[in-house]
Amino acid sequence: RLLIESITDYAIYMVDTSGIVVSWNAGAQRFEGYTAGEIVGEHFSRFYRAVDREADLPASALKIAETDGRFEGEGWRVRKDGTEFWAHVIIEPVVDLEGKHIGFAKVTRDLTDRKMAEQALQRTEEQFRLLVNGVTDYAIFMLDPTGIIISWNAGAQRIKGYQADEIIGEHFSRFYLPEDRAAGIPARGLEVAARVGRFEKEGWRVRKDGTSFWANVVIDAIRDENGKLLGFAKVTRDMTERVEAQKALDQAREALFQAQKMEALGQLTGGVAHDFNNLLSVVLGGLELLRKRLPEDAGVFRLLDNAYQAAERAAGLTQRMLAFARRQELQVTSVELPTLIHGMHDLLAQAIDPSIAVEARLPLVLPAVRTDANQLEAAILNLIVNARDAMPNGGIITISAKEHMLEAVGPMRAGRYVCLAVSDTGSGMDERTLSRALEPFFTTKGIGKGTGLGLPMVHGLAVQSGGHFAMKSRLGEGTTAELWLPVATETEVTEEEPVAATPQAAVAGHKRLRILAVDDDELVLSSMVAMLEDMRHDVTPVRSAAAALKAIEDIDGFDIVITDHAMPEMTGAQLIDIIRERWPFLPVVLSSGFAELDTIARHPVRLAKPFRQSDLLAAIVHALDPIA
Repeated sequence: RLLIESITDYAIYMVDTSGIVVSWNAGAQRFEGYTAGEIVGEHFSRFYRAVDREADLPASALKIAETDGRFEGEGWRVRKDGTEFWAHVIIEPVVDLEGKHIGFAKVTRDLTDRKMAEQALQRTEEQFRLLVNGVTDYAIFMLDPTGIIISWNAGAQRIKGYQADEIIGEHFSRFYLPEDRAAGIPARGLEVAARVGRFEKEGWRVRKDGTSFWANVVIDAIRDENGKLLGFAKVTRDMTERVEAQKALDQAREALFQAQKMEALGQLTGGVAHDFNNLLSVVLGGLELLRKRLPEDAGVFRLLDNAYQAAERAAGLTQRMLAFARRQELQVTSVELPTLIHGMHDLLAQAIDPSIAVEARLPLVLPAVRTDANQLEAAILNLIVNARDAMPNGGIITISAKEHMLEAVGPMRAGRYVCLAVSDTGSGMDERTLSRALEPFFTTKGIGKGTGLGLPMVHGLAVQSGGHFAMKSRLGEGTTAELWLPVATETEVTEEEPVAATPQAAVAGHKRLRILAVDDDELVLSSMVAMLEDMRHDVTPVRSAAAALKAIEDIDGFDIVITDHAMPEMTGAQLIDIIRERWPFLPVVLSSGFAELDTIARHPVRLAKPFRQSDLLAAIVHALDPIA
């Protein structure tokens, strides 16, 4: 009795066979809040909640103890002050010395702290479960130590496409590409996570529908307090959009780099072509004068003619360079594509092998385009020759055209365009070759078989005409070159070449001219002076625009001024503007190695470099014609 009454951590008391409390210890008083005088003689059911009493749980517990010899359970009990505590209860029957059942021994322990901790843990686990299941941007699931999936959240279902009942129990390697599984990558990920605690990697994974996505994967090893491996937590994020965005950014950067590189090459090429044109003007002019002044000798003339033809070919090369740099002199007209292409029939027949068929698929009604007819003809011929060279064993070249209405794209304005396409059934190009096809001097035709300026020339013509040039090709599947040109409007003024039937006859009617020649290049200036003096004109040469203005002020009576455009301090166009303001009736000719779009409209009388004596003569006639 003294032992039991001294125990305070357990409520130990006795009830009779009907459940009436007949003894009470200090622990019971501490737990339940009743003194012995208050509770002895009362039914023990008063410690139960009303809902438990209604369910007859007290009597049921006594019956089980009597029948089975012992009752053990846990549940909520009620103190004297009405508060509840979680109790662990043991009830055992008590018999006297004669074996007669006289009541029950009841031992109760207060486990409220443990219960509250368990409930808190359950709430935490439930919150964590809801959190994990509520995440849809990440696939979060558990694996056992062998890689079998044992849990599955909503994010995993969204990203990978499997319902929980479809995937739980399966091995996580099914998300990997076949080649990755063959290489043992899934097992390697688990091995690294088990060894170092964590594994992270990115790569392609496979959804239920077979599509692939770029995933960021983290695998963490899960261990118990003793360090035993329980499994793995696997977190997967779909990074496809980021990868695609990065890819698009890289492509944009590459396109910008390519554009900057092409622009730099264009500026370099245009500058080289300009200087080369100056040199060719000297060479061509000198060869012309030499042929006129040397005594007739078949051998000497043959050498001169060869040199002249070589210089002419060099001039053609500079024109292609200028076309790439978008600085060629365009004679913009309204061009009917069907008429132009059909007119090239004989020319194409000479350029194409009999083993190659050329098919023209042009609509019956096609609007005219705005470009330079001669340059367009050269561009089409160039594309067809390229297509021919891509089909050494024969094939089909198709020329087609179609009108399109486009929104503004890059430098192209919104409006109507005609897409002229030249397609072949040749060998095609790989991606690397196609990416470099428009670079100047890049060619796949071998040494001595191509300048590498044909396609850049076509591209330059398209851009300078306000259009676009594009190429589509795959290795072994042929190539299609698309030349997009703006449709000419009905009100657009067509610029025609000046008509001069016989320049020599026209000049014969003019007096001996006093000409002011302006060029900062001494070689070009001396060559031009020689050609003009050969035509019996009086020439005053100067090497700057300032010197030209001073000469006009000091020397009265110049009949015409011929000036270079690209000069330091003051350009030829600026010089002409001043002349027109101060001497409005003085004819002028602007000479340039490449086209300046702003000067073309303001100065119609132009002399393109490299020029021959006949070109110089025609320019003078054209300038003098209004006052002739």
